[in-house]
Amino acid sequence: MPAKVYLVGAGPGAPDLLTLRAARLLKSADIVFHDALVHPETLALAARAQKIAVGKRCGRHSTAQRFINKRLVDAAAQHAIVVRL
Repeated sequence: MPAKVYLVGAGPGAPDLLTLRAARLLKSADIVFHDALVHPETLALAARAQKIAVGKRCGRHSTAQRFINKRLVDAAAQHAIVVRL
């Protein structure tokens, strides 16, 4: 079965404001690439997933978008459900 990469919005920040689908995807994810500002309770929904911080912050070292894209493609070759949060 081919892997799927999902681009999931973290909403306005409060974990209880995620969509039901976003919460379901996080719970079933094998690996989650997340930004620096994602609430810890939101990340906790991905309890079984490997979590990789790829956040971008003003004035600090940022992960280049092309590098994030490559990591997503590489992860899809190894995992069934990949989430970019």
